[in-house]
Amino acid sequence: MTVRRDFKEPARCRPDLVIGRDELFTAARDQLTRGGSVLLHGPAGIGKSTVLRALAADYGEAARTVLRCSATESESHLPFLALADLFGLVLDEISDKLPVAQRTALESALTGRGESTLQRDGLALRLAVLSALRALAAAGPVLLVADDLQWLDSASAELLGFAARRLGDTPVQLLCAVRTEEQEYDRHLRASPPDTLAVRLNPLSRAQVSALLDHRGYTDLPRSTMREIHRTSGGNPLFALELGRALGESPTPPRPGEPLPVPTSLRALVLSRLDMLSDEARRTLLVASAGARPTLALLHAAGRENAEAETAQAAALGLLATEPEGPAVRFAHPLISAALYAEAPAQERRAAHAALSTAASDPIERARNLALATTGTDPEVAARLAEAAALARDRGAPSVAASLGLLAARHTPPGGAPAPDERRLQAAEDAITAGEVDLARDIAREVLTRATVPAERIRAWEVVIEAAGQSLGEVDAVFPQALADAGDDPRLLALVHYRLAWRKLIVEGDFAEAREEAAHTADLAARGDDRRTELMALSFQASTETLMGHPNAPTTIKRALREPQDPYVACHHNGAGAARFRWLLMSDQLPEARSTITALLREVRRRGMVESEVHFQRFLAETELRSGHCGRALDLARESLRLARDSGIGLGASAMLASLAEASGGDVDRALALAREAAGKAEEDGDQMYVSRALAALGHAQLVAGDAAGAVGSLRRVRELEQGLGITDPARGRWQGDLAEALVRVGEPGEAQDVIDVTREHALRLGRESVLAVLDRAEALVRAARGDHEAALSRLTSVQDRLAKLGYGLEEARAAFALAMLRTGRPGPTSYDEAARLFRRCRALPWLRQVDAAIAAAAPETVAVPPRTAPPSDALEGLASMERQVAALVMEGATNREIAARLFISVKTVEATLTRVYRKLGIRSRVDIVRLAAGRHAK
Repeated sequence: MTVRRDFKEPARCRPDLVIGRDELFTAARDQLTRGGSVLLHGPAGIGKSTVLRALAADYGEAARTVLRCSATESESHLPFLALADLFGLVLDEISDKLPVAQRTALESALTGRGESTLQRDGLALRLAVLSALRALAAAGPVLLVADDLQWLDSASAELLGFAARRLGDTPVQLLCAVRTEEQEYDRHLRASPPDTLAVRLNPLSRAQVSALLDHRGYTDLPRSTMREIHRTSGGNPLFALELGRALGESPTPPRPGEPLPVPTSLRALVLSRLDMLSDEARRTLLVASAGARPTLALLHAAGRENAEAETAQAAALGLLATEPEGPAVRFAHPLISAALYAEAPAQERRAAHAALSTAASDPIERARNLALATTGTDPEVAARLAEAAALARDRGAPSVAASLGLLAARHTPPGGAPAPDERRLQAAEDAITAGEVDLARDIAREVLTRATVPAERIRAWEVVIEAAGQSLGEVDAVFPQALADAGDDPRLLALVHYRLAWRKLIVEGDFAEAREEAAHTADLAARGDDRRTELMALSFQASTETLMGHPNAPTTIKRALREPQDPYVACHHNGAGAARFRWLLMSDQLPEARSTITALLREVRRRGMVESEVHFQRFLAETELRSGHCGRALDLARESLRLARDSGIGLGASAMLASLAEASGGDVDRALALAREAAGKAEEDGDQMYVSRALAALGHAQLVAGDAAGAVGSLRRVRELEQGLGITDPARGRWQGDLAEALVRVGEPGEAQDVIDVTREHALRLGRESVLAVLDRAEALVRAARGDHEAALSRLTSVQDRLAKLGYGLEEARAAFALAMLRTGRPGPTSYDEAARLFRRCRALPWLRQVDAAIAAAAPETVAVPPRTAPPSDALEGLASMERQVAALVMEGATNREIAARLFISVKTVEATLTRVYRKLGIRSRVDIVRLAAGRHAK
């Protein structure tokens, strides 16, 4: 029997939950599946009720009886109300199973008939609740779902806590949610069963807030506005949704520098305590809310003489957070500042900004406040804002520069010099650098509605094309218009033809045509004396030639690196430095490639070039992966993917690389999902170049997962695509060895040898030593499949040494693994120790699992297998709940930091828990836990 099913959450709640809560949901669901209880906690609006309802809907079907209550503040003074909600509908079922005294006390409490109180009937009531739960559990599992525990009436809370602590092995589970700040959930945890998992709901990331708003239909918000929603809401989903709704209902979006419209519902939520402030203290807080980084010194300089006393008063009311280690004045939540500012009359806001325009020490802040204190156009204010934008650009804050540039345009009189639209276009270019592509595109489109000067129109078209990213096919109609606007001006034509070169590569997938277009662009730019565009064109030509395996690539790279250089091009992700990096990586010069990309990444971070940062972080991850540093590569790839999702830039490419990293050092299922995501994104964008790379990543993940047939299907398509694209350099994707190995596994050694022969010809021509070594490893497998084991063993031994000298740690380990596999079942010693050692050094956990599976498979047939130190497969059953969870995540390949994040505990707690696991299981390291996992899966 399951009661009160009408309280089930509609199916629509689950999509909200999975946005930013998937790992949390999985951890809680697993805890319930193991028979444990869950306590969700976090601040108001963080999404506890949504998660609670979805967990109850998802897991409730496993329980025979579901008891529910949801307390409210207005009813918290009514005794036994929560108890009545929980047991009211099942009282008839259980009453005759209780002793008379307990039944009488419980019926009196639930129905309100009689004078039952905790003081008079305390023991009888406590035992009645415990007996009632046991009686229900005797017929089947019971799930007790309680929301808003903080409002539970004290009598019900006392009785439930008494029962929860004494349930023991009774199949009764609690799924509860409570509003807390920081870690104030201990008293609720003490009133829960001993095996309760406390799960704190943390704020959502910017990308998760964006996904939540998209799901709710707020899809047209610019990225800059989304960033402001995330900042103002503090990642709180309720606050973010309310802000998004207010923006959706507003007829005009806020202009740069203006606050978000804070709806009345949120103002009432956070400003109720303002009425207790004095008028002067409220004015002081308004000045603080108008400042970017308010301090007591700034408030004094802005004329707030009693700032210390007034901020202390606000802190006592919970409006400000205390900062014992510094002078900053920090609001307890960003929404308080936003609501306070939005509530103030426009005249008072301008007065606060006027005071800060002279008090602030930073020239950027002074200019921003001067603009917000000024109405109408003012050439002097516009000039100061333009200077501040340039300073922000030099400081590596292009997003700030874009905002200041738009303010400068707004205050520039018509006919001013520079013109308002010129300043808008500069702001659009800054927005592109900052990754604010939606804002940039909107600015450019607006300028195009009135611009007549060809140079301005071409500049605007460039922004529109750049904002399209990899989806260049979506802006095909732009190119004829841009060419018409360029006329016969070589400088303007060069700008358009540079974009056309990219279109040839991405949309048409024609490397040869793209190379010719890039060379033509460089000539046009040289004639137009545009060194920046010339260098960008040469860099693009060099990268294309490198990927093609064209013999002119080194010469073109040298041309792109000649002086005079342009600082922007030097560190751009499509500039000369990036072209040189690609050539180094493909030429097996891993240490130099690493130092080159590390320096480039440092510089673009300093400049705030978000798009370049996304790409360079991915390039560094690829370098570490080639070097066999799988753990480091996985961390970098995951960070690159997070940044790509957050900025909306390079998502397909980052997903592709993250797939490769997961397959080598993380979770193979995640690798498969990411590769499919990358392929889908590339197909959607019409990006021919990255379709093949994503499919290569998919084929690799399928090979690691043991799906050789799937790998063959994916990699055969890669072969066809790259032949059509004219890509001949095998170092570009390095998928050929995987295809040959997969073909051997499915019984097609002839086709495998053909792949090897064709690829070897190109690798010999280009001097790709690591590719040749991997091909030799694959050929050894072909020879073994044909019965020539001695030649295969000799070849593999040589390959392992060559890969070690080249610095390809993971490929070296794969050669050692293949060598051990071929030796299995043959006379002489057979040991996987070398392969396991090399995979451990690389932190290649998926491959370590394959080694253990191979050991387990070979054990019955050979006495040469070293003794296993791993415990029996049921050893985890003897661990405590937290120890089992930590051990299970180690088996999945999670790092200590990842485990801490997923279980909402500290890294030190993870380390201490692992120490206990090692002692209980009689093992010494994480690798032994992974070995245990492989042993369990092999059974």
